[in-house]
Amino acid sequence: MPGSAARTSAVAPEVVCLGESMVTFLPSRPGRLADVPVFSRGIGGAESNVACALAAAGHGVKWVSRVGADGFGDHLVEAVAAYGVDVSAVRRDPDRPTGIYFRTATDRATDVHEVAYYRAGSAASAMSPRNVPHESLLGGRVLHLSGITAALSADCLALLDELTSPRPGRPLVSFDVNHRPALWRTGGPGPGVLLDLARRSDLVFAGEDEAAEAWGVHGTAAIRAALPEPDVLVVKRGADGATVFSRTGEGRQDTVTDVPALRVDVVAPVGAGDAFAAGFLSATLRGLPVRDRARHGHLMAAAVLTVPGDLTAPPSRPHADRLVALDAAAWGTLRLGPGWTARGANEEVPVT
Repeated sequence: MPGSAARTSAVAPEVVCLGESMVTFLPSRPGRLADVPVFSRGIGGAESNVACALAAAGHGVKWVSRVGADGFGDHLVEAVAAYGVDVSAVRRDPDRPTGIYFRTATDRATDVHEVAYYRAGSAASAMSPRNVPHESLLGGRVLHLSGITAALSADCLALLDELTSPRPGRPLVSFDVNHRPALWRTGGPGPGVLLDLARRSDLVFAGEDEAAEAWGVHGTAAIRAALPEPDVLVVKRGADGATVFSRTGEGRQDTVTDVPALRVDVVAPVGAGDAFAAGFLSATLRGLPVRDRARHGHLMAAAVLTVPGDLTAPPSRPHADRLVALDAAAWGTLRLGPGWTARGANEEVPVT
């Protein structure tokens, strides 16, 4: 959590996360960007969000990226490091700025949600196979990537193409589709690119809604048919929960696990997907069963949904483990609201 000492590169990380992080300006009240008088500063980036959440949960994590040689770059590196993330592989670009963006308080999926990005030509968009050393990426048990990076530039796409290519000794490649149509040029290759990257990964996170939007594929079984290669495919179904397709054993047959989501009193509907990925990866590193991995994902998501920003301290591991161990009926009665992560498991509010 913030205030922790930054990890150094002396110890190999469990997880390496590659991607752009930006300074984000959060609205002081709901409404159009044109009507919001004051914004507060935070940080936001799919991969750095995952890195911070994993580090706060006690894992060794390295974040690899590029930021500008500017004040916003200073803030990003310091803020991510404060979660305990190793930032030794973050490079400063003297010629390109750190990206920033402004957003409204509404859900990204609604028509009234606005995001104003100022990231074109950013330092992170210059990442390429030539300037991101492989030794900084391939030393962990897991390499976490997302489709956002592929959309930033041709060089960034070339880097992800290289990292998802089969190679001896490759770490487990975790890929969050993160389809962002606004980042791809109209009529561009985005959907096909994301499908190709996902099919070359080992663990894939895909939203049911984004699969429909990007690939015209509807339903969990159809998404699995479109992505048959990954050993683990997590289809996020919003308030309905998650469906996990996992392939194990000699026959390599799929096991399908449906895990209901929790009831959450939402403060801000942002960052939940990244938090879910972090919770699922944390439980994967611990060797927990598939159901428990998804439940940890839901709990991490609930922690973020009950705060205004993209990041927060997760529940303690013993607290989360107690909740994950509940039977189906008790899990289904949980309702989590602001401040729940600081309470004991017996203080959760059941829905009657």
